[in-house]
Amino acid sequence: MPKPQPSPYAVDDTAPRRSVGRTVGITLFSIVAGIVVLALIAVGFVAFTAQRSFPQLSGEVKVPGLDAQVTVQRDVLGIPTITADSSRDLFFAQGYVQAQDRFWEMDFRRHVTSGRLSELFGESQLGTDKFLRTLGWHATAEQEVEALDPIARAYYDAYADGVNAYLAENPGADASFEYAVLGLQNPDYVIEPWTPADSVAWLKAMAWDLRSNIENETERAVLAPGFTEAQIDGLYPGYPFDRNPVIVPKISTVPAVGTAPDLPAEGEGAEGTEGEPEGDTAGDASGDTDAPTAAIEWTRADTVIDAVSELVGDAGEGIGSNSWVVSGSVTETGMPLLANDPHLGASLPSVWHQIQLKCSTVTEECPFDVAGFGFSGLPGVVIGHNARIAWGFTNLTTDVTDLYLEKVDGDSYWYDGALVPLETHTETFKVAGGEDVELEVRSTANGPIVSGLTDDFTAIAENPYIGTGGTVVAPTDAPAGDYAVSLRWTALEPGTTASAIFALNTAQDFDDFRGAAALFDVPAQNLIYADVDGNIGYQTPGKLPIRGAGDGSMPQPGWDSTYAWQGFIPFEELPVSYNPTEGYIVTANNAIVAADYRYGLTTDWDYGWRAARIDELIQRAIAKGPVTADDLNAIQADNYSFIGMRLTAAYSEITTGDDETDAALDLLQEWDAQNSADSAAAAYANVLWDTLVENIFVDGRENPAPLSGQGRLFLVVDALLEDDASPWWTNEELGVSGMADMLKRSAIDAYERLVDEQGDNHSRWNWGSLHALPLTNESFGESGIAPIEWLFNRGPFPVGGGSSVVNATGWDLGQGFETVTVPSMRMIVDLSDFDDSRWNQLTGQSGHAFHTNYTDQVESWQKAELTPWAFSSKAVDAAATDTLVLMP
Repeated sequence: MPKPQPSPYAVDDTAPRRSVGRTVGITLFSIVAGIVVLALIAVGFVAFTAQRSFPQLSGEVKVPGLDAQVTVQRDVLGIPTITADSSRDLFFAQGYVQAQDRFWEMDFRRHVTSGRLSELFGESQLGTDKFLRTLGWHATAEQEVEALDPIARAYYDAYADGVNAYLAENPGADASFEYAVLGLQNPDYVIEPWTPADSVAWLKAMAWDLRSNIENETERAVLAPGFTEAQIDGLYPGYPFDRNPVIVPKISTVPAVGTAPDLPAEGEGAEGTEGEPEGDTAGDASGDTDAPTAAIEWTRADTVIDAVSELVGDAGEGIGSNSWVVSGSVTETGMPLLANDPHLGASLPSVWHQIQLKCSTVTEECPFDVAGFGFSGLPGVVIGHNARIAWGFTNLTTDVTDLYLEKVDGDSYWYDGALVPLETHTETFKVAGGEDVELEVRSTANGPIVSGLTDDFTAIAENPYIGTGGTVVAPTDAPAGDYAVSLRWTALEPGTTASAIFALNTAQDFDDFRGAAALFDVPAQNLIYADVDGNIGYQTPGKLPIRGAGDGSMPQPGWDSTYAWQGFIPFEELPVSYNPTEGYIVTANNAIVAADYRYGLTTDWDYGWRAARIDELIQRAIAKGPVTADDLNAIQADNYSFIGMRLTAAYSEITTGDDETDAALDLLQEWDAQNSADSAAAAYANVLWDTLVENIFVDGRENPAPLSGQGRLFLVVDALLEDDASPWWTNEELGVSGMADMLKRSAIDAYERLVDEQGDNHSRWNWGSLHALPLTNESFGESGIAPIEWLFNRGPFPVGGGSSVVNATGWDLGQGFETVTVPSMRMIVDLSDFDDSRWNQLTGQSGHAFHTNYTDQVESWQKAELTPWAFSSKAVDAAATDTLVLMP
């Protein structure tokens, strides 16, 4: 699943530009604001203000709105177990507890998803807001809330009531320290009440994070004017079915799922009505339009897509996930083991909030006994287990987004030979310290028009190429008018994922699980399964489009309905696996099924290097047998680099004539290809890889090729190493001609780069510090003012791993080596005894800077060490260090 929202504050805009990806600009406080902050720090303001927002963890607190007493037990890591007598009180308490831990994060996220950052931070965020409001995430979420069945709606209403009950007693800086900092530049900001749509909208952000191939589709369209179709095909090869595995080699025959399982009947209050609660939290988030100008000056990101990706998650390097499940037939306990580690953008706090939700007595009315990982702001548990089943997610990587070239003529657009009126509406943006701004949003039958809002989409409209049946051509039969680009995306249509979460949480068997998967339409995920009866399984869920004439790899002619989506793949025809003969199932964003599957799913799978390595290691563990949870933990920590070993082989007979470089190359010949944090060889190998691809594809090239997607480039370079006649080996600007020359030049360049980074003493080289992880706070951590950043940021922390490595600590080629994407959490569920399960997340439970639980899980995460996961009441009681009783 995903990268959460880093700061809306800008980064150094002298840094290299990233292709449709990251980098929202560094924000500079005015000199006056900086002086004020420093003065406040000097008089102890920070210590007092930060601690005053820490949550109460023990004792009793009266909370208006509860029907009965609720108990919140926390362990030393601050992980809460909430026990309530009714479903309503359970979700009310979850909202209360998550607001205790993470309300600033929740508030910031809802301003992102609703395109209202300008209300917080001023006019420099208008570009991002306009793009997000054009997509209409929050508006779609509102439609989904209106369509919820009464039971699910009651859960969301109860959650919102719990959040608002906490805010009523903890306004402003009492809710989070960030509001004190925000007040220095936007003093009129007042927290608004929480609504169910605020919760559901975050699912759209996660869908954006995991949107799959729109980056590749955009890159190919931008490349088309300067590259031949053959060159583009060579840079974006198909999935290597001959060498890397698919998830479902053979689709299982299972009983059809008729209707999704009904949610258990709710007691009183099931209907629920939407509305804003009364209390101190009501108010206009924007403040007065004549308020003082914000003290923050912003610089824009390179593109609006960069900004959005930085805020809610970048579907770029390293985004993906691993999961696998092993049958009890090969385990030590005789019961299944299930492992999952979603790869998302590094953030502080981590995207995940660990939690357990227990009904004091499990009944039809109160059916929840579930634990795992959720998102602050969203009721329920997204990944985890209940008393009978466990489940995990990885990104499906199917293509659920398409770009369409449109022909617009005034207020109309061409469709099947006729002019059709554009759908339009006006959005109004409130701007902190400024006047309201209006935007006319235009849409066609294919979706909202996004050119004019982003650099890359605008470039496609200005120099259009389309994909028609596998060929790339400039359109020759387009109608009259101006080109524009629209976006079709499954997440822009109301869906049912908001209900699927509760169906998963209460599923009792594989049929229930599949019924929940049928509801889980956006974002599209691989779902793996295990249960206490010893069964394992897999289900492709999601709303997956059936395309017309195009394959989704390039923009398509929007004026021709033969290229429109023809519907969605029927759920009963989606891949499923149940108790496969292999005894295990692996998903790692690789191809789901073989190329002969009747429906087109995507042209842009992850290339399967992680899946192949996990498959190999599981087979080794089975051969050694029996398989244990420790074996699965060791696989999660595996640092093997395919490209590192490939380069080692390629350089086995290469000498450069430079003694120091040749000594560095000698390190590779003794290396085990493990990207361990303390490895000198790994440091040189990864610098060599980065240097080689830059020399081949970018430096000096009139038409540079994108360096996005290391897994893709692994396959591209692997093929080039078998083709010494390829023109890519010659780069006249670098004075390089041929493969041997390129390899030598890159080895020398890499040595010089590493010396600049870590000196010329090989014994001091290490991958961990070169590849270190900076934990940057999502909002104020990139202020450009050192004292402010010190308050919220932590690290950097040395880490091993790498891109397309099982221990997937991703980094961007050509951008430096710092870690940008991570295993955001790790879990191993033991179906023989849930109390023997284990878990860990990147940072910690708390979103409060200086709180004990702000970054207390980082050290364990660095080592891929998981902590015990108490589930039974007895184990929870034994692990509890604090108990808070919420009283009505």
